[in-house]
Amino acid sequence: MSDPTRKLNSPDLTTVLFATGFVLTLSMGVRHGFGFWLQPISQEYHWTRETFSMAIAIQNLMWGVFGPFAGMAADKLGTAKVIVLGAILFALGLLWMALVSQPLAFIVGSGVLIGAALACTTFGAVSGIIGRTAPDAKRSWAFGMSSAASSFGQFFMMPVDQKLIQHAGWQNALYVLAALMLIVMLPMAWKLREPPRAVDTGPQQSTIEAVREAFAHKPFLLLLAGYFVCGFQLVFIGMNMPAYLKDKGITDPSVAVIALSLIGLFNIFGSYGAGKLGGLFPKRYLLSSIYLNRSIVIALFILAPLSTYSVYIFAAAMGLLWLSTVPLTNGVIAGIFGLKYLSMLSGFVFFSHQLGSFIGAWLGGYMYTKNGNYDAVWVIVIGLGIFATLINLPINEAAIERDTKLPAAV
Repeated sequence: MSDPTRKLNSPDLTTVLFATGFVLTLSMGVRHGFGFWLQPISQEYHWTRETFSMAIAIQNLMWGVFGPFAGMAADKLGTAKVIVLGAILFALGLLWMALVSQPLAFIVGSGVLIGAALACTTFGAVSGIIGRTAPDAKRSWAFGMSSAASSFGQFFMMPVDQKLIQHAGWQNALYVLAALMLIVMLPMAWKLREPPRAVDTGPQQSTIEAVREAFAHKPFLLLLAGYFVCGFQLVFIGMNMPAYLKDKGITDPSVAVIALSLIGLFNIFGSYGAGKLGGLFPKRYLLSSIYLNRSIVIALFILAPLSTYSVYIFAAAMGLLWLSTVPLTNGVIAGIFGLKYLSMLSGFVFFSHQLGSFIGAWLGGYMYTKNGNYDAVWVIVIGLGIFATLINLPINEAAIERDTKLPAAV
């Protein structure tokens, strides 16, 4: 009997974008909707907002912690196996959120399970197979397409989450999403199976050598700092927007649903556009402009009179800037370091993103509990955007020069 693995062909770019698109749509769509569970779960168990905020903060931190390891596994074992593991962990994490009522157990269990699941089903885990499949001329565009898919997930899943909670209850909504994780992701993982890759030609690096090389390279460190800001901004806004609007007198929950959906809708165009522009202009300038425009949009939002229409305008503008950093950042990493360890290095950069997410999620709940409002955090968000604008400007995007023989320790 012949070995079936010998007949396995590498998936083409269309298949890769299709399958990873479905995975990202569901994974990121569910992740962006967790803010809708903040109030019902907190009210059910008589928790402060800080408790739920801490659970999401731990989740984002663990997403970052597990990101490099998920990337290493995707580079070594293949993306398909990593997505299968992520789907199982995601389903278990959602069930944990539905069933556990003890605060510490809720925080730790849901944080670790869903954090690890996100590491296995989002950008770091899939960037390697996208980078390997896309030709050089289309790589930035392909990263933009995958980012757009995650944005579509936010647009599509926001009303789904809200309607599930409204009509089925918050616990049953989590049960439904847990089932969807397995029903959707497992078949998509099957489409991403790859044959064993041929041995790379040219300079050979071990995993440790690749990590040392990256962390000794200044542009990589600047990307880490910029992505920290990105994570802080997005998680604070995405998680606290429904509660912020309610505190300000906009009590209709559909406004928050529409606002978060608009972010997802417009980010489809923003991510796709960033991917296209990344193939035409220096990515560092595009990254700086994104962070600068975020600070401007946020400042205008908190200074202008708040209304339903101002919320929608803010959401649309932020949507154009939301995940447009992802294809540009992955494109810079691929251009500097190559493709062999792309998933792993993307995972390290995303760890910095998730440190920012952890602090943004926790600080929002902490400052609200302390001050009764989010005003101070909005100011911090604007200041960090200015910081990220400046540190992205000096990034050198040129491919790193390696000796033919790499030393044992770099």
